[in-house]
Amino acid sequence: MTRRLVTATAAATMTVAIGAELRRRAPGGRDRWTRQNFRDRAVDLFAGPAAAAGAVTAAALAAPPRGGGRLAGAVAAAAGLGLYDDLAGVTHARGLRGHFRALAHGEVTTGIVKLAGLAAAGLVAAPCRTGRCSVAQRLADGALISGAANLVNLLDLRPGRALKTVAFVGLPLAVSGTGPGAAAAAGALASTAALLPGDLDERHMIGDCGANALGALVGWALAERLGICGRLAALSAVIGLTLASERISFSAVIDNQLLLRSVDRWGRQP
Repeated sequence: MTRRLVTATAAATMTVAIGAELRRRAPGGRDRWTRQNFRDRAVDLFAGPAAAAGAVTAAALAAPPRGGGRLAGAVAAAAGLGLYDDLAGVTHARGLRGHFRALAHGEVTTGIVKLAGLAAAGLVAAPCRTGRCSVAQRLADGALISGAANLVNLLDLRPGRALKTVAFVGLPLAVSGTGPGAAAAAGALASTAALLPGDLDERHMIGDCGANALGALVGWALAERLGICGRLAALSAVIGLTLASERISFSAVIDNQLLLRSVDRWGRQP
């Protein structure tokens, strides 16, 4: 309980502090950090690095002593790759097919760089303990971590959607255990709680930076907490949803389902 509380408090504090400092300083000018959301309203991207700071803090505090540096480094790398895509990315190549099609024509998109980096970060962060250090286990855990980071980003299309997803997955992990995975999930929840009001109010968005960081942290919590069957089920869900996003619109599916639509629109501006 103490570990979860300390991790959550530190993550929330760092998230709020870094967000406030970035808004005060606006490195490179505010225009560099401003984007138009789905309603063409101007929102800032400062919440992304703020979420990343909270996630890295949670990773450093939650992971076992021998793995804290690896996890914090991997979460920071995921956030950095996302920030690179947020600030320098181009939008003409969309989805996995779009990025791989561009690569086939000799163009290395920011999206391809990010995907390769996320895969490497997932492998670095994959939990390694008795019975979990085989090549196959590490590959599966690494894929779950990097896949979760990418999936949360794919869901960040409407205010609050990505953060609600992190909360939905992280809450049962945080309250049902006391180990490193529970502490990591508690940290992700705390950072999410700090950012959700502004996200729902369309004052900021977490962007690729925040989505990748929080997604990687929750993915690690899943890999650390679940048994082999649970991890394979979670990985299958991540892969299935990622592939489905190439052919269907998540927003269209959500809008056509009453329960999903109600949850998705809860707290949002009309």
